[in-house]
Amino acid sequence: MKKITLLITMLCFTSCVSTKHFNTQIAKEHSVIELHNDIDKAYYELKKLHPKLYQYISKKDLDHKFDSLKQHINQPLKSHEFYKKIAPVIASIKQGHISVAPPFKKCTAKEKKQYKKTSFDFNKLDFEYVTNAFLISANYNKTGKEIVGSEVIRVNNEPIQQIIQQSKKRFASDGYNTTFHNRIIAHHFSGMYLKHKGVVMDSIRLQLKNKDSVYYKTFTRVLKEKYRKKDSTITPIKKVKLTQEQKLAHRKKQRFQKKYNKQHGFIKSKDLYQRNFSFIGKDSPIAYLKIRGFHTGNYKKFYENSFQKIEATKTKTLIIDLRDNTGGRLNEIYKLYSYLTDQEFQFVNKAKSRTRIPVFKAIATGGIPFSVKFFSYLISPILITHDLLKTSKREGNIEYKLSSSKVKSKPNPLNFKGNIYVLINGNSFSASSILATNLHATNSAVFVGEETGGGYNGTVAGLYKNVLLPNSKIRFNFGLMQIEAPYKNEKIGHGIVPDIKITPTKEDRTNNVDPELTWVLKHINAKKEVLYKTGIQ
Repeated sequence: MKKITLLITMLCFTSCVSTKHFNTQIAKEHSVIELHNDIDKAYYELKKLHPKLYQYISKKDLDHKFDSLKQHINQPLKSHEFYKKIAPVIASIKQGHISVAPPFKKCTAKEKKQYKKTSFDFNKLDFEYVTNAFLISANYNKTGKEIVGSEVIRVNNEPIQQIIQQSKKRFASDGYNTTFHNRIIAHHFSGMYLKHKGVVMDSIRLQLKNKDSVYYKTFTRVLKEKYRKKDSTITPIKKVKLTQEQKLAHRKKQRFQKKYNKQHGFIKSKDLYQRNFSFIGKDSPIAYLKIRGFHTGNYKKFYENSFQKIEATKTKTLIIDLRDNTGGRLNEIYKLYSYLTDQEFQFVNKAKSRTRIPVFKAIATGGIPFSVKFFSYLISPILITHDLLKTSKREGNIEYKLSSSKVKSKPNPLNFKGNIYVLINGNSFSASSILATNLHATNSAVFVGEETGGGYNGTVAGLYKNVLLPNSKIRFNFGLMQIEAPYKNEKIGHGIVPDIKITPTKEDRTNNVDPELTWVLKHINAKKEVLYKTGIQ
């Protein structure tokens, strides 16, 4: 027992020393030699493991950018200052899945405990960037709903346009696409602003505009409700004692809700679902699939239930809404696509990689907790064997066999045979773009909205290599697999271009209009009228 106590004490002491050392290191200025070493480390890791490093930029140009960066860094810099220099160079690779982040001060165990008891109201806002207006599109706080629809003018006295323009330099879309930038900045604005400032804040003040009225709103970190002191003057509500029958009914309802939440991918912080299915339209039903992401939940059951309902109602039209869907699981989009075709298909090619052990490289990576790294090395024989069995060499390239790269010859019995419309925008990225590519290449749908942020010809994602630069402590990660559909577009470096281009405006949002969905519904009704008149004749 004494030995265990001593070990725990030593680990806690080591952790405290490590936290203090880390915070000291990121706060100080790093020498020119140290910064040059970090630049070399970053480029070395990319050249070693990124499977499509020179897809959108030549080796000569990228070499020049890294060399120029070293030449321009001729004096000591702090970590966040260095982040602002190196992030644009890495972004010039034009691979949307590469993420670069500055280091942030580590909290002590006591500070972590205190932070867990709080929530930051600012993080419960959603934003949207339309026609040069940066709008609050949703507020998931219990109060302050009236600010939804307001335009953001300044954040902590800094013009929002200045923040956007500076942030755009530090990340990329897949290739030469531009619709991704404004969309993703709004979609992940809390994280983008954190990177922009380089420090964690407990208070943020917004200057907002609603019609002709300009006002201010401050968001602060507050104690979560369960940790707040209860008002002693308020008489607590007595719990009603339930009968045995009521208890059973309550448990049954809870089990149903839990199952429903799992299938639909419940997002607790926003009280909404990742997957939604409904019927819309006045006369004959139109099936509407709104999918915000392909990340969590029992997707197999969700899609099975949805297409059973479509089959039962003999629905002839399906709308798939992939707007602001930044991607997720490859197996999920493979399953969804199986309901959208009656042909034999190969959904994606075998992935291309620079290593025969991508799973092990992703897990045993830099900057992860020691316990995870230690465990990964313990099971390394299993991981490496698994990787080697899935990889092969073809024409000098390493290929990784994915479950979704198998040819599916037998159609899904519930496959949809009617008309499909797909709503897309700049945030339709990664897995969303791969699904859209398959539908577009096979002429299976009408696309409405903006060009997707993800590339038509594939993306580098799947598994990720996490790199921690030793001196500045900047982190960046990148995909280890080139994943692509069996279809190619001659227009390199762009996404799926819609058949009907519609970009929402500030006026659309002010008037609570969904222009893309409105166009689709009008188009469907117009087709019905033509068919009806033709039938009469």
